[in-house]
Amino acid sequence: MRTTLVLVIGLMAISRAGIANAELQFGGYYKSFFATFASPLPNEPTMGAVVNRLRFNLSYTPASRLSFALSYDFTPRIQNSSLFSESPIAVSIVPHTYRVVDLDSPIYPGGDDPIGSVGIYHNLDRAFLQYSADFADISIGRDAIAWGNARIVNPTDVVAPFTYDQLDTEDRVGVDAIRVRIPIGAMGECDTGYIFGEGFDYEKSAYFLRSQLNTLETDVSIVLVGFQKHLLAGLDITRGIGGAGFWLETAFVFVEPFGQDAGTASNYLRASTGLDYSFGEKTYGFIEYHFNGAGAKTPENYLTNLDQSAYTQGGVYLMGTHYIAPGLTHQATPLISFGGQMLFNLFDSSVWIGPQLEYNIAEDIYLSAGGLISIGERIEDSETLKFRSEFGSYPNVIFSSFRVYF
Repeated sequence: MRTTLVLVIGLMAISRAGIANAELQFGGYYKSFFATFASPLPNEPTMGAVVNRLRFNLSYTPASRLSFALSYDFTPRIQNSSLFSESPIAVSIVPHTYRVVDLDSPIYPGGDDPIGSVGIYHNLDRAFLQYSADFADISIGRDAIAWGNARIVNPTDVVAPFTYDQLDTEDRVGVDAIRVRIPIGAMGECDTGYIFGEGFDYEKSAYFLRSQLNTLETDVSIVLVGFQKHLLAGLDITRGIGGAGFWLETAFVFVEPFGQDAGTASNYLRASTGLDYSFGEKTYGFIEYHFNGAGAKTPENYLTNLDQSAYTQGGVYLMGTHYIAPGLTHQATPLISFGGQMLFNLFDSSVWIGPQLEYNIAEDIYLSAGGLISIGERIEDSETLKFRSEFGSYPNVIFSSFRVYF
């Protein structure tokens, strides 16, 4: 707690100094999420959570070529005690934090004290230095690294991916890395780097090489990522077709390609492709198809298939193989917008529907409400957790959020 107070007070003091120094910028936001989770299992109680997040962002530019950025999160939570140790969603991404060292979290309760209904967390999410040389931009420290233009599922994003059910997707989780970005021509780039794992352990680290170019009015990106003994080869293409936008993002993962014993694990392909279109100035829609080559073919094999490295190490969380995801947003008034997304499992006919309504109360203040509604055959046996469909095995989630930016 003492460390947290020092960081918060320090950041507030820096914010005051930033008013008088144009090279120093300070901002951030406060967010409060309230969510309820209705279990798909019979006779299970509804769970609730209130998550508050206070984020401070600091950037400092002492010279035209040199800059520094820092972000710190302070997150108190009040929720059912079981939610601190397990996700209410049937399958979530197995966390793999690419950080050499990290802050101790939670800061309350500390040590070996049992967690009740209150937990206080904190996170140093950004802390990096960037130097802009004549030939490249070089950064070192903790920053976000992500790729891919798909709207719902990004096959090439294996460093810190988001899942469909995450309510707060504004900031990627920061990772410790050294990164070099070299411009090639007017719209091209070569991006390479090394992402450090805990204690600089090579087997917990990752590395990448990505090139991007524009040809024939098409943006093309090729990426190679080595992570946890795996090798990913990815391709990302975007272009306009008529008045619509088109994307194709695909990744093939070689499981332990450098001579290690891969056991029963198999290489797998993932791909997302789709179109988006603006219907006038107020309405935007898209549709995306996703193929998950690591998924199971039948609901009976969903749980046993989760032992594959794609789920334990590769950032895969969808359990089936074929999906369709349409989405639509509409600006009803300058201050009110609504829309939603759907994720269909084409094999078991289950659906995950995500409607949302947002109201811009005042400048930099937003209030929103929505849900994640699961439709499909429910779990057949609560003792053995025998799945009959993917999304029918997920809880129904209703949430609201309040956001203030400063």
